[in-house]
Amino acid sequence: MRRTAPISLIIVLLFMGSASAGINVVATLPWIGSMVAEVGRDKINVTVLVRPGQDPHMVEARPSMVLASRKADMIAYNGLDLEIGYLPILIESSRNPAIQPGKAGNFDCSRFVSVLEKPASVDRSMGDVHPLGNPHYHLSPRNMKSIVVGIARGLGEVDPANAAFYRANGTSLVKMIEERQKMWTNKPLKGKKYLTYHKFFEYLASEYGFEIVGYIEAKPGIPPSSGHIEGLMELSKRVRLDGILTTSSSPRKAPDFIAGRTGLKVIMLPQDVGAVPGAVDWFSLMDLIIAALS
Repeated sequence: MRRTAPISLIIVLLFMGSASAGINVVATLPWIGSMVAEVGRDKINVTVLVRPGQDPHMVEARPSMVLASRKADMIAYNGLDLEIGYLPILIESSRNPAIQPGKAGNFDCSRFVSVLEKPASVDRSMGDVHPLGNPHYHLSPRNMKSIVVGIARGLGEVDPANAAFYRANGTSLVKMIEERQKMWTNKPLKGKKYLTYHKFFEYLASEYGFEIVGYIEAKPGIPPSSGHIEGLMELSKRVRLDGILTTSSSPRKAPDFIAGRTGLKVIMLPQDVGAVPGAVDWFSLMDLIIAALS
């Protein structure tokens, strides 16, 4: 299958940065860096701030991040407050006019997303709920197509001389996503039922027809009590479940305990590009996840 750039090039761009000519883009998360690199190719240099296996909720601002942000022509981020713990600090501390809110170099990917689970109101009793909605939308091909178009447009605003180049690459990427969607849609996921550790797979479930019937976290960000775990094990007696979904950044103790008592399998899924050796870009990330669920 055709790729838009050599995989080795993408890996270098993602995790080491690049010293080549072009505009500098800082991406908070690996999947954002992957898609920006696919659209910008050799016209941009990409630096990714968060490591692939790192919990995106638990990131702290570091001096190296501030330095990268200071040199950026664009900072691209997930939004929906997923980076609330460090991104505002980086933008302010960078003193970089190009990436301040309202500028073309401040690129919020969530502006192009149909958001799920936006609560009418939020209070502390609900746990670590994101008031703007579920921020884990990157496993949605439907949303990703809109994001790619947005990235192409955003790069073109920052670098008008190459706007047509970015636009053409964006169009090509959208076609690639649509081709893969046909393949992924044919996988037998509809009707399956899972427990998950965190509210991470809602967008994927919504598009591919499987059901999440319970969460190991008692509430978002709140570890489970013994009573909550007992309740999930009772649920497994009443409902035929296909497994427990989790990611490398979530604790394994509770999923393994439930699996040991119920016979359910724990399905460890890569949460982002680079989280496992085969997830070299967003497409291969999705391939691995869909295959693991099929």
